[in-house]
Amino acid sequence: MNRLALLAAGMACIAAPVSAETLRDAVAAAYDTNPQLAEARARQEALAETPEQARAQGRLTAEADGSGGYDRSDYGKGGVGSVSATLPIWTGGRVPAAVRAAKGDVAAGAAGLRDTEAGVLETVVGAYADLLYAQQAVDVARADIDLLGRQVAEARSRYALGQATRTDVAQLEAQHAAAIATLADAQGSAAGVAATYRAAVGHDPGALESQSPRPALPADLGTARRWAIDANPLVRQQRLTAQADAARIAQQRAEGNPSLALGGTYGYAGSGRLGGYNDGAVAGVTLKVPLLTGGLVASRVRQAEATYRADRFATDAAEREATRSVETAWANLIAAGARADAGTQAVDAATLALKGVRAEYAFSLRTTTEILIADESLRSAQLALARSHSDLLIAQAALLRAAGRLDRDSYEITDAPTLNQRIAS
Repeated sequence: MNRLALLAAGMACIAAPVSAETLRDAVAAAYDTNPQLAEARARQEALAETPEQARAQGRLTAEADGSGGYDRSDYGKGGVGSVSATLPIWTGGRVPAAVRAAKGDVAAGAAGLRDTEAGVLETVVGAYADLLYAQQAVDVARADIDLLGRQVAEARSRYALGQATRTDVAQLEAQHAAAIATLADAQGSAAGVAATYRAAVGHDPGALESQSPRPALPADLGTARRWAIDANPLVRQQRLTAQADAARIAQQRAEGNPSLALGGTYGYAGSGRLGGYNDGAVAGVTLKVPLLTGGLVASRVRQAEATYRADRFATDAAEREATRSVETAWANLIAAGARADAGTQAVDAATLALKGVRAEYAFSLRTTTEILIADESLRSAQLALARSHSDLLIAQAALLRAAGRLDRDSYEITDAPTLNQRIAS
């Protein structure tokens, strides 16, 4: 392999091995094992029990009571035992309103869980992109060290033949030493990023696959805005919260309505000394009619109405924030795509320039300084291109999250065109 190809291989990221981890693999692993997601799911399961608890207020309940002891005045033992049951017949609308409110809370919690999932997956994509760039930076530094090492050896040979000066050799040796220091920095940075990746994904990273699946992105900014308004989890959560609080208005009003319940009790009571126990049963209908509540019910209704109005304003704010987020993400995605296109052209041009400078140097038409400048330009272009590719992944994830479309299926293989392809068309 020629020396120029070694350096170019740094930007090509070197063909990933068969076992290289893909972004799809990382997303799936985090979705299944991330403790933050597990916590959010468990809390949602707890919240999902509230509608059943609300329904229980309108169902038959029963309980048993009993007591016993020694009565010194009667010189005997005594005891009481009973079983009571209550069946609400009419609750004045309390139970249906409570059930609607609880269902609204569960639905809002599910939307919040989706946002938590999207947030975790966006973190995973960011960690993957940063680690991919760090690994590419290490590859570029290693290829640069190898190229400069060969260049130093060539310069020493030319110096021995009287075709180069000691200054030429020293310049290349200094650049080679700087490249070694750059590699050490790149490796240290990669180790730090790997720790972040491990925390997000749940396992140690290996070599990452540089070719990521293309997510299905909105075709234009207008579509992205509509997606955000319709599907952004925080917008949906706020809307559902407003619906739940609307049901709580009816729930508080129902506290001023009459209620009707059927009840009954059966039990034994008596003293052993006085001739045994007697049994008895009581059944009846209980009607409760709130007459005066001291203004409590009216106050709670006004409070619930104010909370509902606040929810409506919060929904409007959430829609605006979702629109802002999607517009920002779209702008970042366009910029990242443009940088990637420009970076590709820059790498091609810098590769050709270095090749030309090296060829002309062989005929003493170029100086060592010009070779070093060309080498530095190529390395900088390669790193800039690697960074733009990582930025593109991060911007895609941010756009999908703002649009409410970021989940574990987002990075399945798709035939959706990339942003660069749409720009080119």
